[in-house]
Amino acid sequence: MNRESAYHLLLRGEELLRTSNPAAAAVVLERARRQEPDRSSIREALGRAYFNSGRVRSAAEQFKAVIEIYPTNSYAHYCLARCAVKLDDELLSRKHFRLASAMGYRTDR
Repeated sequence: MNRESAYHLLLRGEELLRTSNPAAAAVVLERARRQEPDRSSIREALGRAYFNSGRVRSAAEQFKAVIEIYPTNSYAHYCLARCAVKLDDELLSRKHFRLASAMGYRTDR
């Protein structure tokens, strides 16, 4: 059986995100995550796919996992803050916008 590597799945998922197909990207990236659950780059891309396809709660879970793996990932803090805004969690959004900003991520993009 010819199983596609997690790296190639990540590349394919990112291409699907670039071409505005987040639901398909999520399917591909879920396969990559099953192969390498501790890879923050996969979880970050999966979080973006979930967010862009309207699955905000699932996106937040992925960004939380990225932060657990890599606590200084300012982009993951920013993305979690954006999820929290959509989920009407003002306390969580403020906390992670502040952390992202303190780590140098420009939140005014």
